[in-house]
Amino acid sequence: MSSADITSNSQTGMIPLQATATNRELCPHNAKISCASCRLNKLCLPIALDNSEIHQLDNIVKRNRPYKKGDHLYRQDDAFESVYVVRSGSIKSYILSDSGKRRVTGFFLPGEIIGMDGIASKIYANSTMALEHSSICEIPFTQLERLSQQLPNLQHHFFAIMGNEIAKDQKIHTLLSSYTAEQRTASFLLGLSTRYGRISLSPTRFLLPMIRIDIGEYLGLTVETMSRVFTALQRKGLIAVNNREIELLDIEALRGIIAAS
Repeated sequence: MSSADITSNSQTGMIPLQATATNRELCPHNAKISCASCRLNKLCLPIALDNSEIHQLDNIVKRNRPYKKGDHLYRQDDAFESVYVVRSGSIKSYILSDSGKRRVTGFFLPGEIIGMDGIASKIYANSTMALEHSSICEIPFTQLERLSQQLPNLQHHFFAIMGNEIAKDQKIHTLLSSYTAEQRTASFLLGLSTRYGRISLSPTRFLLPMIRIDIGEYLGLTVETMSRVFTALQRKGLIAVNNREIELLDIEALRGIIAAS
């Protein structure tokens, strides 16, 4: 894709990226799903449990109707009741300021947990919305707390996940406060590479559901800046964009951008 193609896409707010069919097939909607049989159980809460304990967890999990693109799991300031695990598809989180200005705060892929922002205050700090047709596992938090008291391994693993979320928030704060636009974009792409690799998808060639405006809001960049950075990375031969697909051509060079002072 040429830089002219990217520039023309700026008028629609889209970058030519979309989630893969493989992503959607990780846990098919029409299959009978349990925690024991789910292909994502090595990424989620069951990783810390034995077979009998997984069965106990499975008894409290609600597998709701699929969410269509644009459907909300919950909205900012809703009462906190559950945490959620992405089974297929992808979700974005965002906040609205008192003036109504929106900022995207995160993207969630299969196997990742959503909703922990509501644990402390008992209300959700973010809104969460499906970026594409998605399936979600809902876990009522009061039941999860009760089960965690009975299963120390589950409690320990959940605390570890919360710790990772705190570390991720700190990394994003550093990203926004001290990195250049090119460094932010390189870090974003490499982070996605790692996360897609974790769910057995290609870490160097992938399709995304995010529109360019969402990525810009998440990275604290304008739409115009996002276009310039993607064009520059292509000209340097570090990435290639083909319709909805992005390929990382030189991961070490992308890492070098982040490391540069």
